[in-house]
Amino acid sequence: MNTEVVERHPAIFHLPPVIDTRRGTGGMMLVIVSEASMFLILFVSYWFLSNGDLRWPSQEPPKLGLALLMLLVLGSSSVILSWGERQIQHARQRAARWAGVLAAALGSMFLVLQAFEYRDHLKTLTPRTNAYGSLFYTITAIHGLHVLTGILLLIYVLLLPDLDPAKPPHRPYYNASMFWHFVDVVWIFIVAILYVVPHLR
Repeated sequence: MNTEVVERHPAIFHLPPVIDTRRGTGGMMLVIVSEASMFLILFVSYWFLSNGDLRWPSQEPPKLGLALLMLLVLGSSSVILSWGERQIQHARQRAARWAGVLAAALGSMFLVLQAFEYRDHLKTLTPRTNAYGSLFYTITAIHGLHVLTGILLLIYVLLLPDLDPAKPPHRPYYNASMFWHFVDVVWIFIVAILYVVPHLR
């Protein structure tokens, strides 16, 4: 290589690396698509095994009280986390961190409420009772694991020294929030299909 050319035009040969700050967001979107596909398969299985009748007439429908309370808890956490995302955009990291702490706390409350619901529901229905019991606990338990994963993601983000989207790991708050909102939307479908529809007899 001609050293004279390098000396005259050093910028050509020493370009700064191009960093894609949205790469993590693209990865999270792929995770959400794959997990949404899994839940879709579970919902289709639920419909298929019920012979096309989502009410499962031979089964006592699950109680709505705790399910709706859990929906309120998760919905509130999503609203709070959305507020936290706006704080990140305005460089108010402390406020965003408090929003993340509160969202994680509400997620933990959701898991506690789910444990109470299971304790009550297992008195009359277990995963081994029939196909309905197996699918009911599979769908709700897998969703509970997703809530736990979301809590761990939020804790990881909150432990980062800097939440600046332009710095590594790039947009962590936004990416964790995407997963959290996805978990919230899935619970809306679960409540509608597994809890509300069986009461519409």
